[in-house]
Order: sequence, then C-alpha cells, then structure tokens
Amino acid sequence: MATTTAPLDTRSPAKLKTVRIEIKRQASPDAEPRWEKFDLPLRTGMNAISAMMEIAANPVTADGRETTPIAYDANCLEEVCGSCAMRINGKARMACSALIDKVQENGVVRLEPLSKMPVVRDLSVDRSVLFENLKRVKAWVPLDGSYDLGSGPRITPQQQEEAYPLSRCISCTICMEVCPQFNEETGFVGAATIAQAKLFNEHPTGRVLKEERLHALMGDGGIQECGYAQNCVNACPKMLPLTKAISDVSRDVMIQAVKDVFTR
Repeated sequence: MATTTAPLDTRSPAKLKTVRIEIKRQASPDAEPRWEKFDLPLRTGMNAISAMMEIAANPVTADGRETTPIAYDANCLEEVCGSCAMRINGKARMACSALIDKVQENGVVRLEPLSKMPVVRDLSVDRSVLFENLKRVKAWVPLDGSYDLGSGPRITPQQQEEAYPLSRCISCTICMEVCPQFNEETGFVGAATIAQAKLFNEHPTGRVLKEERLHALMGDGGIQECGYAQNCVNACPKMLPLTKAISDVSRDVMIQAVKDVFTR
C-alpha cells in the first residue's frame, strides 16, 4: 500500500537561509513610530545583537531603500550589564542571549523597545525611573569615605549564599516591563527595587537604614501596590527570587508599621 509523507517545513530553523528582522523605529521621543524590515543571511550562533550590528553597518531595508543606522543599547553582550533588554517577538528579554534561530517565528524576528520606558530613539529607552526608585528606598550601603573605617563586619558563608541571588540583579527593568502593576497610575517601584531593599536590609552595614527603606515602601507606589502576579519572577533573565523578596519585605513592612504604632 502506498504511503504519503508530509512535506518538509522549509521555514523551520534548520531550513532557513535568511531571516527577516522587523524593527520598530522612532527618530526621537516625540516622533511617530514606524516599522522597517531588513533581510539578513542566517548564520550559526547569530543573536539579536549581531543581527542589529549587521543592520547598523549596512542600513538598507528589505526593499532596497537606504535608511539611517538603528539605535539600540548594548555593552557586555553576555547578559551582565542589562542594557540590551527589549521586546523580541512580543516577549521582554535580553537581546544578547536571544539566538535568532530560537526566537524566530516563521522566519521573522520583531524587535521593539520596552513599552513602559520612554523611548530615546529606536530601541534605546530611558531607564532612569529604576534608578530614581533605588534612590527613593536608599538601596545602598552607607559609608563615610573620609577616613579609614577598617575592615567591615564579618558575614558567614550562609549569609553570603542567601544574599548572592539578589546581588545578581542587572537593572534590565524586564521585571517592570512585564508587571501589570507598574504603570503611571500606581507609581509602583517594581520588583527590582524591592529586592534590592531586601538585599541591603540584610547586610550588617546596610541594616542601619532598614527602617527608612521600609518607611519608603509604605508610601505611594510602595509594597502595597504589588498584585503578586509573579510575572517578574518568570521573566527575570537572572532567575532572581523576586516573589520571595517581595513577600519578605511585605512582612517586614507590616512589622515596622506595628512598631510605629507603639513607639510614636
């Protein structure tokens, strides 16, 4: 009996010869966004950054029209600096670790800037809101550098192991991009800021500002705005324990609020 076989999918990653990169472009913060398409030969190990580098070197669209080089943020190219976060085929992720043959859909990769950060130009956005929020909760270890303070307090290996995951935050703002509560209406500080507050609250030196950090997180845009959607922990490229950090800080905020009642 004769048998038939399904035709090969000529657009599968193994069969692709070229890939189409569609980029959402915007010449300035106030300009109207537009889409431009570029065709590139698909190479082994090609990621979104290397694709954009090729386009920037030869900015000619798929229909043969010369255009301006695309603007984007990138630095370390190894998922450490956090600067190349963008939306790739609708998903917020790091461009340096996005392999084209893995993220392409039917031979197409769509690149867009993060939607919750102001666009500077093309794929480059202004992430200053994160750093303003970090300043708001004093997410640092205070030191007086005017004289020799000697060695710092000892930290046990167990304390180091507990703190290390939160210290790996790369300030990419992906957790803020995917959070339904992070918007202009709530002013929510976001998971990254809360996680850093927890990190420094548990540090022997940073603990001196613990109450100030907790009070900052009691105000508008603080811990109470979190809806615990858990999008942040699922999207975090460094797999930080963000929801646990939020839970722990929420508990500490409640304890501090009770203390305030009896100490005022």
